[in-house]
Amino acid sequence: MKNLMTQETGSPQSLEQVAADSYQPNHEVEVKKADSLTKIEDLRINFFRLLLRFGQSHDNLLVAKVLHRLHLAAAIRAGESNLKRVKVDGARTVAAEQEASGTPELNFSLRILVLGKTGVGKSATINSVFDQPKALTDAFRPATEHIKEVVGSINGVKVTFIDTPGFLPSSTSNLRRNRKIMLSVRRFIRKSPPDIVLFFERLDLINMGYCDFPLLKLMTEVFGNAIWFNTILVMTHGSSTPEGPTGYPISYESHVSQCTGLMQHYINQAVSDSKLENPVVLVENNPHCKKNLMGESVLPNGQVWKSHFLLFCICTKVLGDANTLLEFEGGIELGPLITPRVPSLPHLLSSFLKHRSAPCPGESEPDVDEILLSDADEEDDYDQLPPIRIMTKSQFEKLTKSQKKDYLDELDYRETLYLKKQLKEESRRRRERKLSGEENFGEDSNSDPQQASPEAVLLPDMAVPPSFDSDCTIHRYRCLVTSDQWLVRPVLDPHGWDHDVGFDGVNMETAIEIRKNVYASITGQMSKDKQDFSIQSECAAAYADPRGRTYSVGLDVQSSGKGTIYTVHSNTKLKNLKQNVTECGVSLTSFGNKYYVGTKLEDTMLVGKQLKFVVNAGQMRCSEQVAYGGSLEATLRGGDYPVRDDRISLSMSALSFKKEMVLGGGFQSEFRPVRGMRMAVNANLNSQNMGQVNIKISSSEHIEIALVSVFSIFKAILDKKMTENKSRELLEMG
Repeated sequence: MKNLMTQETGSPQSLEQVAADSYQPNHEVEVKKADSLTKIEDLRINFFRLLLRFGQSHDNLLVAKVLHRLHLAAAIRAGESNLKRVKVDGARTVAAEQEASGTPELNFSLRILVLGKTGVGKSATINSVFDQPKALTDAFRPATEHIKEVVGSINGVKVTFIDTPGFLPSSTSNLRRNRKIMLSVRRFIRKSPPDIVLFFERLDLINMGYCDFPLLKLMTEVFGNAIWFNTILVMTHGSSTPEGPTGYPISYESHVSQCTGLMQHYINQAVSDSKLENPVVLVENNPHCKKNLMGESVLPNGQVWKSHFLLFCICTKVLGDANTLLEFEGGIELGPLITPRVPSLPHLLSSFLKHRSAPCPGESEPDVDEILLSDADEEDDYDQLPPIRIMTKSQFEKLTKSQKKDYLDELDYRETLYLKKQLKEESRRRRERKLSGEENFGEDSNSDPQQASPEAVLLPDMAVPPSFDSDCTIHRYRCLVTSDQWLVRPVLDPHGWDHDVGFDGVNMETAIEIRKNVYASITGQMSKDKQDFSIQSECAAAYADPRGRTYSVGLDVQSSGKGTIYTVHSNTKLKNLKQNVTECGVSLTSFGNKYYVGTKLEDTMLVGKQLKFVVNAGQMRCSEQVAYGGSLEATLRGGDYPVRDDRISLSMSALSFKKEMVLGGGFQSEFRPVRGMRMAVNANLNSQNMGQVNIKISSSEHIEIALVSVFSIFKAILDKKMTENKSRELLEMG
């Protein structure tokens, strides 16, 4: 220990000094906790003194909430060792003694920012709170032209109002002026931020047609989201009650609830947070307002608005000071704008792992060609069938039930053989084109190259929603099918209600062969209205190597709010064995200032003609975050595949992100339960108890309507049963 020397004096350190230095960080933490706890205790004492000074009861619901929050703040700072120091009764006694003696002086003040449209009563409310004219008011023109501070004292508490010029109603012409006012207010409060923000609106001017969302959105963009966290909604003309649809005044409570709910809805939209809930204070500045025995203005619900207004301001300031002591975020900050939503890594990875077919027109799946090729040497059963007589409807009705079944089975058998023959011929033509090197894959060998292109064909009018336009059908959206490779058609909006807005956008598709073994496809949809423009497009190009390899590259563009997601992906498919196909791919996704890189490996194995296994694995990386995933799918196909696409699939998947694993399972089936009906069943469930069941039925006998009715009735009975069980459980518990 004698060799331990201090750097400044060079004197040896004792064991006590070394021990003290080793425990110094812990001691500083304890001192910091004790100092914060003392400040919270002082804040609690000041709050009790304010309640006594303004004549507020401790039984008030708002007061109880603030006291509970202060108790939680003290418990957080005290920890387990000093939890006994958190005592409410002691602070109440000390506050009563200090308020009686007047010492020490109450160290509490309010700094309030006033915002709102012109003419809503901002300056009049300031005068009403001080009970004297401190701010100019005018009923015919804006009274406040510049930002100014209105300072006064209420029951010994210093109150400073920052009165601002009123905003103009939302419109394109007023946007620049409103932004200029907000920027000037932003500069004014930068050096000394307010404790509370009051946003004013007139209660008598809010109805179902009210919409001032552009103004609220502009405030959020200029001041930031945090401006709303300490904002109180002030509704002036609080004693007004409009007439209802029947001509009689509606309930005051329901009117206030409806108006405040509408305002809160637009604020939540502006902040993009549905959980935000701002307190509401009703104000009435009319001198003829009803008064109580003390001469205080009273609202129709019997509430003294001035004391309620001051209590809300005091509670908001106290809670803000408590958050500052606890170093919580959420104060009034002039921070950044709304953070754009970014796609999650697991979602991008699951989308990337899905199988993506290469854009090769006229090309089929390799397993289909293998199945048809294995049957190529067999005798064509369709040509060997004897002729069959096709019955009319009246002749068919005369048959017995068993004869009808045999007749329909025979037709199904012949149809299956015919379709199989067509697929074989198409597969044979594809092989011949590859061997001969023909470039015009869509033309027959005996077609005349000089033959004129067919004329354009007018498609039938699309079914649009009910409209109130004229009966003239000349000016309508038309869709033509021509010999051109491009297919352009309008996209119908299912929620549209007129021809002017019945079409949501334009869809374009094309798939062409650029040169031998080089293919390209483009699919896109665009929509545009007065405010938003969105686009979704997929562009891909592929090269099919005659040796069995396929190389593809693509670009996907998708609108996401005000941003756009760009994805570049590339795949390589290799047929290494006769019954095995391996595929690997990479992708790069760009959104905002972030880039996501993904890689995957997929293998497809065929067992016979009916069993197919697909296994894949991949990862998606962004900065230091990585998501891993993979899936295994087994598919059992029907005996008539590929003519009849009956199949049953079982799949398992796993996603790992941030040390959390999510396992999932899925079931897919598509089959024909009876003649004339097609059914598809999809179901999935993961380890987080999330899943879905999807059933689709298509029928030519129109019995799906009856099935939907049966399902609806069954669901209603099940819901009723569950409700009765819950009611029985509540009765047993209570």
